[in-house]
Amino acid sequence: MYAGKVQSEENNMKLSLEGIKDKGKWEVAGIMLPGYDIEMAAKKAQETPRWAHFGIGNIFRIFIGSIADGLLEEGELDTALTCVETFDYDVVDKIYRPFDNLGLSVVLNTDGTRDYKVLGAFGEAIKAQSTDPEQWNRLKEIFASPSLQLVSFTITEKGYALTNPEGKYLPYVQADIDNGPDKATGAMGVVTAMLLERYKKGGTPLALVSMDNCSKNGSLLRSSVMTMTEEWLKKGYVDQGFAGYVEDENQVSFPWTMIDKITPRPNPVIAADLKALGVEDMEPVETSKRTYIAPFVNGEDPQYLVIEDHFPNGRPALEKGKGVYLGSRDTVNKSERMKVTALLNPVHSAVAPLGVLLGEEYFATLINQDPKLMKLAKMVAYDEGMPMVPDPGILSPKDFADELFQIRFVNEYLLDTNLRIVTDESQGLGVRFGETIKAYTVKYGSAERLTAIPLGIAGWLRYMLGVDDQGNSYTLAPDPMAEELTRAFQDIVIGKPETFKDQLKPILSNEKIFFTDLYKNGLGEKIEGFFREMIAGKGAVKATIYKYI
Repeated sequence: MYAGKVQSEENNMKLSLEGIKDKGKWEVAGIMLPGYDIEMAAKKAQETPRWAHFGIGNIFRIFIGSIADGLLEEGELDTALTCVETFDYDVVDKIYRPFDNLGLSVVLNTDGTRDYKVLGAFGEAIKAQSTDPEQWNRLKEIFASPSLQLVSFTITEKGYALTNPEGKYLPYVQADIDNGPDKATGAMGVVTAMLLERYKKGGTPLALVSMDNCSKNGSLLRSSVMTMTEEWLKKGYVDQGFAGYVEDENQVSFPWTMIDKITPRPNPVIAADLKALGVEDMEPVETSKRTYIAPFVNGEDPQYLVIEDHFPNGRPALEKGKGVYLGSRDTVNKSERMKVTALLNPVHSAVAPLGVLLGEEYFATLINQDPKLMKLAKMVAYDEGMPMVPDPGILSPKDFADELFQIRFVNEYLLDTNLRIVTDESQGLGVRFGETIKAYTVKYGSAERLTAIPLGIAGWLRYMLGVDDQGNSYTLAPDPMAEELTRAFQDIVIGKPETFKDQLKPILSNEKIFFTDLYKNGLGEKIEGFFREMIAGKGAVKATIYKYI
């Protein structure tokens, strides 16, 4: 105990520009350091910014940040990233500035080994806060710079949303519309205000690149920016010339992308391991906005970023980044369909709720230890999903699926929880299952031949009851529909199948959820049957899985 403490004190490595100058200590600890001039790359980013990014949390740091870091290492890029936060300013104050904008990447390999690397690609961190004149003016300077080629985004799908389910503008969006560009607060208001600044200073072209994990993300971003522009035009905050600038995709482009990298929350075990190696102050923090983040980021090694190659002001050599592919919009669309509608996300959505019900915390442990759950996962991907997706050309669906099952899904060192995966599941069911179900209906007249997908849907509905297969209660993961579904299911009693009547019909027929009416696809009654069996009593969920798989 004492010896370990002494070792830690002897090493006492700080993640800072000064701290990494003692290269020997970091080398002994097995942590790679940047091989490029960090301060020079940051200086260039401040003087002639080239690549800015909105949403500077975990996925950005370990994925986009590591791509830029790799390009800097290879001499393909000489300018660091400009990091912009629009939502949680604590991230800047607690994770960027105290560590001189350095990050620490921890890649968790399937064999249990880890790759540690200090990332020096974060040139400066800015709060997109219109009430802070210094930060706001700095952001204006960046956007006015002709050198700026692209602005990328990882702000989650919610970051692009302007309206509530009733179609009314969200309160902060309405405030941004009313108050105008100089007082913008939301991400879409801020970026549109900054585009206005760019337009006023000469209107150099620019690419706005959503890298969020949602379908047709470029169109989503464009639609929101255009809406803000149109509303400000009505109120006289902008002129027709600006509206024309934003609308012209040869001036402001919105390339589509497909992004894929499993990045769990920072793990306290890794923080403790880093401390044992001598690295100080690695503990995760939870910000006032409930962001769970740490000076380090942990994630898997495989990664994919497919980008539509449409950059009207030029771009860095992105194709030389690890896991990056450039192609047409059609290529991006096919890659996204392959991942989201067939191979990765549907497996997560079908299996993770069952994992919660069976009392298994981690996804990898679940499928590694239960052959039936592994078979179910493979059926979703290989047997039911893959036949319905076209080959994107740059990525083979078979090779992608093989990597998922041989390296990614089975990686127990990721410690990716079933509850994390189930978060907001109701929002993804349409694209993850609905597209495949519709494709079967078109080809065969119905989707009745499917087994694993409807079993997964039934499992999710059973999960929403909040009681596991042994009768223990648990807290549901956050989901916009949780309250509505809990209310709809309140009369269903596990162990009393007779309490289940027609409670599922409004859900399974809801095209907003599944992008189709499942009764019209021959699956409504089938899912009801699986669900009825799953509520028969203790152990019924497992018995149902084992019966049909």
